[in-house]
Amino acid sequence: MSLDQKRIEREERAARLVEARKNAGFSGAKPVAERLDVNVNNYKAHEQGRNGFDNTYGRRYAKLFGVSLKWLMLGEGDPHDLSEDMVDVSDVPFVSWVSAGELSPQDGVFDLSDFPTIPAVNLPDGKWMALRVDGPSMNKISPPDSVIFVNLNDKRLVSNACYVICDETGKATYKRYRPNEYPEFQPASYEDIAPPQLEGAIKVIGRVKRSVIDM
Repeated sequence: MSLDQKRIEREERAARLVEARKNAGFSGAKPVAERLDVNVNNYKAHEQGRNGFDNTYGRRYAKLFGVSLKWLMLGEGDPHDLSEDMVDVSDVPFVSWVSAGELSPQDGVFDLSDFPTIPAVNLPDGKWMALRVDGPSMNKISPPDSVIFVNLNDKRLVSNACYVICDETGKATYKRYRPNEYPEFQPASYEDIAPPQLEGAIKVIGRVKRSVIDM
């Protein structure tokens, strides 16, 4: 997701927050901040789209204003259908392939807080990051421009499961684990694509559990 797309998403979420606050009868930021015991300047930044707000803030705002969390965070569904709040929306760090390759050597402890985020619905428990797929090597599962969600806490190798891995040079790739083939990490493509040329020991960054693409 580009910086322009992130800005547009943040501004659209802010506009829904303003709409929800006005429809709930709050005259401005100050009474909201007082009711929720939050910093009024932080709340203003959320309404103005200068700062994004995550699911934790979103739940509090949605409850106070009587709107659906899914509508507030994603702009989907009926804002007054509170059954939508059975949906859990997470803001997942959106990482580049270069940065992904730099994650693995640090014994599984990474700081992802500096990355932009992308919303995801109903992810299982885990430590997640998102990556945009580039190229056709996994197009049976993830066409180019798909976004994959990777659980960094799940490194257990399972036959035919998909993983993001990297080699000793920090080169990251997304492949399917095929323990009876060589190399063990193989493309899953409708095209005739060779397996990746990896150098040295291979480290598993995490297991890919979801792949989505906008139509």
